[in-house]
Amino acid sequence: MITLIQLEYITALDTYRHFVTASQKCFVTQPTLSMQIKKLETDLGVSIFDRSRQPLITTEIGKKIIEQARIVLAESKKIEAIITDFSNAISGELSIGIIPSLAPYLLPLFIGDFTRKYPDVKVKIQELLTDEIVDHLDKSLIDVGILVTPLSEKNIIEQPLFYEEMLLYVNKNHPFAIKENVKTSELASPDLWLLSHGHCFRSQVINLCSYKANLKEEYHFEYDSGSLETIKKLVEIEGGFTLLPELAREKETKDSKAIAKHFEKSRPLREVSFVYHRNYAKKRLLSLLKEGVINAIPEKMKNKERGQLVEWRN
Repeated sequence: MITLIQLEYITALDTYRHFVTASQKCFVTQPTLSMQIKKLETDLGVSIFDRSRQPLITTEIGKKIIEQARIVLAESKKIEAIITDFSNAISGELSIGIIPSLAPYLLPLFIGDFTRKYPDVKVKIQELLTDEIVDHLDKSLIDVGILVTPLSEKNIIEQPLFYEEMLLYVNKNHPFAIKENVKTSELASPDLWLLSHGHCFRSQVINLCSYKANLKEEYHFEYDSGSLETIKKLVEIEGGFTLLPELAREKETKDSKAIAKHFEKSRPLREVSFVYHRNYAKKRLLSLLKEGVINAIPEKMKNKERGQLVEWRN
């Protein structure tokens, strides 16, 4: 008979592709995990893993078994959620993945209030790229992601939270700084600083201005950055311009070396959402977290009609 423990073991091994690591994550010895997986394979009459490969890989039939195993495990967790809801207890663990272009600006607005309001909820937060969040959701390594949508991913539910304007951030010595109206069509310039590949905000900027130029040869270096704060400093010190999400804007002073500006007429927006797996069990915790985020966001950012959404996936 198949047991939930065996299903946990095969999903862990599929996730980490290493017996020792998988056993550590399951809090059992490596021989115990190996024995139970082998027993399951014997009972089913199939090989779930190809052990001749290093690192080991999942067989074709194994992929289908593990996909179903993840569904069964997710459904089993709903029993715990039912009991928790019945007892009116707000407790448990909540693992959040959030993209780097949101984390330093959004998290301080709500996470402190949330943890103080619900002290029995243990919150774990990871900064991850969008593709990593999707992968972690599929493997049940996190409960919820906060990122830019739409994703249109199979088995991923999207719940929009707010709509963040994309602003022009320009060095005060750049021509854009004194230009009254800057059009998005003017952004395709070597003066544009971009985040590194893999960041959805980079893709949105490229889609917005059809940027095809190479990096700035006059600076004699190429810089591959995953940090908006670093990009901001480069604009301030080296010149040029970049785009910033609305929450990253700081209050300007007379000593500021760069300024943030709106675009002419159109207001490009990015849609920020909660995303979670279709079989997600902790719906109540997610609802409370969503409420905390929305309450912390300025009212104007909840209005989708104030601008035009910019896609980041082609």
